[in-house]
Amino acid sequence: MFRFKKPGNMKLFFFILNKTEKLDAVLTELARIDISGATVLDSMGMARLLSEEHDEGEIPFLGSLRAFLNPEREKSKVIFAVIQERKIPEAVIAIESVVGDLSQENTGVVFSVPIDFTKGLRKIGE
Repeated sequence: MFRFKKPGNMKLFFFILNKTEKLDAVLTELARIDISGATVLDSMGMARLLSEEHDEGEIPFLGSLRAFLNPEREKSKVIFAVIQERKIPEAVIAIESVVGDLSQENTGVVFSVPIDFTKGLRKIGE
């Protein structure tokens, strides 16, 4: 019989990295504070995708949108890991030690969401 067991104070922690050249350094810092098992995905923002797939005649706001896009950054990386809630401040400090203050432009975004069920986790960043 399957029994539902809620994990204690676990979060799915996300970091959207704009400076993709800093990926290895960010992962190294996370590993240094015992956050392991992260997954990394390639990503592209909605505005970038729309501007590449459509012209200004199809979507009127694209002309003004192109002025705000960073032409050097075509892709981003999304790093996510299951971690203990108490590790979130430490993870943010580790990330900011590499990319700089996340409140500054072109660094990235970090957020977490609660986890209400897990099965198959081997080692969780604690």
